[in-house]
Amino acid sequence: MGPYYLAIDIGASSGRHILGHVENGRMLLDEVHRFENRQVRRNGHDCWDIQHLWQGILDGLKACKTLGKIPASVGIDTWAVDFVLLGESGDRISDAVAYRDSRTDGVDRLVEAKIPAEELYAHTGIQKQSFNTIYQLVALQQEHPEQLEAAHSLLMIPDYFNYLLTGVKKQEYTNATSTGLVNAAAKEWDRALLERLGLPVHLFGPLSMPGETVGSLRPDIAEAVGFQTTVVLPATHDTGSAFLAVPAEDDNAVYLSSGTWSLLGVENPEPITSEASRLQNFTNEGGAWYRYRYLKNIMGLWMIQSIRRELNGVDYVEGKTRAEWTLDVAAGERQWTFPDLIASAEGAADFASIVDANDDAFLAPDSMIAAVQKACASSGQPVPATVGQLMQCVYRSLTLCYKNAIAGLSRLTGKEYTAIHIVGGGCQDNYLNRMTASVTGLPVWAGPVEGTAIGNLVIQMIRGGDFADLAAARSCIRESFDIKEVLPQ
Repeated sequence: MGPYYLAIDIGASSGRHILGHVENGRMLLDEVHRFENRQVRRNGHDCWDIQHLWQGILDGLKACKTLGKIPASVGIDTWAVDFVLLGESGDRISDAVAYRDSRTDGVDRLVEAKIPAEELYAHTGIQKQSFNTIYQLVALQQEHPEQLEAAHSLLMIPDYFNYLLTGVKKQEYTNATSTGLVNAAAKEWDRALLERLGLPVHLFGPLSMPGETVGSLRPDIAEAVGFQTTVVLPATHDTGSAFLAVPAEDDNAVYLSSGTWSLLGVENPEPITSEASRLQNFTNEGGAWYRYRYLKNIMGLWMIQSIRRELNGVDYVEGKTRAEWTLDVAAGERQWTFPDLIASAEGAADFASIVDANDDAFLAPDSMIAAVQKACASSGQPVPATVGQLMQCVYRSLTLCYKNAIAGLSRLTGKEYTAIHIVGGGCQDNYLNRMTASVTGLPVWAGPVEGTAIGNLVIQMIRGGDFADLAAARSCIRESFDIKEVLPQ
C-alpha cells in the first residue's frame, strides 16, 4: 500500500478532508472529516466565515491523527476569485468578502473606462463576470483605499490557508488566472494592467505551479494536530483540480465539472483570446502544466441548492433577509431533500417554461424562487406555481445552457464533440444526466463524484511518484471509480 495523501477540498457549501492512497493499482478514498461553509454579514458585506473554515481545516487534520493515517502531504483547493489582504505583520487586514456580494455592481464600467473590455480579454482571456477579482479590487479601491495602501500581501483564499499552515506565502497559478489580472500568453501577472488600474504592483509576486512545495507545518500547528507533514500546491482552483480527474481517453469529449457552478469546456494547449471568443464569453483559465481550461461558467446547481434552502426555511447568508415568493408550499412546511426535488421535477415533465440560467438575476437574489418566477413572467411564459414546475424550469434551463455552450465551443474550436464527461457532486443527479444527454444528443459519462478531491490528489500522487504522469493517473481513475454511461433518448 502506498502512502496517504490528504485533499482538503472546500466548496461553497461545505469542506471535506479526503485521504487517498494507491493500492493494487487502484486509487482508494476515505472521507475523514466534513464541515459546513457559510457566509456572514460583516461591515455591510456578505463574507466568508474564515475563522470557521480554518477551524474546520484543523479539525480534519486532527481526525487523520485519530485514525492513525498520517498523510505524506496535504493540498488545499477552494473556489476562485476571492482574496484577503495581509498587513506588515502578516495579520489579515481585510474581510474575506464573498464573490456573490453586491460590492462589484457597476464596477465593470470603472474598469472599462481605463481598459476596454476587448483589450482586457485579449490580455487575459478571462470571461467577464461581475465578481472577478479585478472588479473586487477596484471596488475595494473605491470603498477602502486605506486597506490597499496598508497591504503588504494579497493571497487568494487557498493561498491564505496555506500561509496559516506553514507561514509561507505563495500565489498559486491556477487560482491567480481567475482574477482577470494574469496575462494568458506570458503566464504571469500583467503589470501593465495593474499599473493602469492604479493597483499596488508589489502585492503581485511570482506565481507558483501545482506540484510545488509550500512548506512544512508551523511547529505550533504540528503540535496542535499531532503530526508533521508537507503542504503541497494542487491546482488550488477547484475547477482546475476537477478537470484533472476527468477520465477521458481522447480530446473529443467535453468536460463538465458539476457542482455549485457548472463549468463546461475542454483543455487546450494554448489560450484562445480572439474577439469571437470574448463575445461568446468563454474563459481561458490556467491549469496544471499550463493546460488551459477553455470553458464557460454556467450558474449550475446553485439554483437548485438555493431553492432547497428557501423551501426548508434556511437563509444562505446569515443575517440576510429573504424576499417573499409565491408557491404551493410555505417555507419550512416540510424538509425537502434533493431526491424530493428531482422527483417533483420528473412529475412536471410537461412544464415548458425556461429562463436564462446565466442571467445575473440568479447570481445572488434574496429569493431564487421569486427570481425564477419573475423571469418567467417577464418573458410572457407560464409562471411556476408548484415545486415540480419550478424544478422542471430549472432543469430545462440548465440543460439548454449546456447545449448552447457546446455549440459555441464547436464553432470556436472547429471541432465536433462526441461525448460529455461529468465529474463532481452533480454527476449523482441521474435526472439531470438523462436530460443533458437528451437535450445535447450526446452520451454522458458520469463520474467520479469526488472529482475535485481526486484531481487534488492526482497532483500530490504524481509528485510522490505513485503515477508517472497525468495519463497514468487518468487510467487509474477509470479503473478505480464507478463511471456511468447515459445515452440520449
